[in-house]
Amino acid sequence: MPEANPELQNEVAGLIVSALNLEVNPHEIPPDAPLYGEGLGLDSIDILEVALVVSRHFGFQLRADNADNVHIFSSLANLTRHIAANRTK
Repeated sequence: MPEANPELQNEVAGLIVSALNLEVNPHEIPPDAPLYGEGLGLDSIDILEVALVVSRHFGFQLRADNADNVHIFSSLANLTRHIAANRTK
């Protein structure tokens, strides 16, 4: 997988903050901190919302039945790398 692009990572962090109305600055989200549970504190509904926003914004489907979802959504850096490898927009 490609390295996480800092510009794309900031864009993804902004999408997460905006989609979930989080009270955190996107630049304050540590790239390797967990998104789910501890770390950013997202729950499964939040992750579904993030997947929907990412799918719309970057033009590819994040599927609920993907066996790699635990890894993809484990951190902002991993999500960014997955987007970089799969985006169509």
